[in-house]
Amino acid sequence: MTPDLEAAYAQPHRRYHTRTHIEQCLALLDQVPDLMDSERQVLTYAIWWHDAVYDPTASDNEAKSAEMAKRDLRDFDVSLHAREEVARLIRLTAGHVVEEEDRLGEILVSIDLTILAAAPLDYDAYSRQVRAEYAHVPDDAWRVGRAKVMQHFLDAPVIYPDPALRALFEDVARANIAREIASLA
Repeated sequence: MTPDLEAAYAQPHRRYHTRTHIEQCLALLDQVPDLMDSERQVLTYAIWWHDAVYDPTASDNEAKSAEMAKRDLRDFDVSLHAREEVARLIRLTAGHVVEEEDRLGEILVSIDLTILAAAPLDYDAYSRQVRAEYAHVPDDAWRVGRAKVMQHFLDAPVIYPDPALRALFEDVARANIAREIASLA
């Protein structure tokens, strides 16, 4: 990890989008079978940089994180093709929508969303952490906005585009999300 990346994940306004989230994502990636070394490396870089820029008042965090990754990875002598792929993957985490048969995209988006399938106490802690990151938003606006975001996940045909991760996490995530939406009403 670069010093800039380390500093980014240690910013005081972050509660969920911290190095811990990155480490949890990397641990899940370690469990994904049948990846070529080059694919695993690209996914590793994408995980490290996907939340590098995180400003809860901005809407371009993923785009800025992708640009930061492309810039920083030049120093690691990563090929232009690999840097472009890392940036593309990071941008997918903005809406968590992946085209069919984009295996690396499916894996990254699914890994990024695994917190939604956490045990209820861990899910509730995650919800509180995200709320703390958005402390600048008044409670009424938070409840409406958060419910809308979470309903979007429930309305999607699948939350986890990767079939293996979907089998593990989809039902629990849907139950957690439904419970959170009910608590926001």
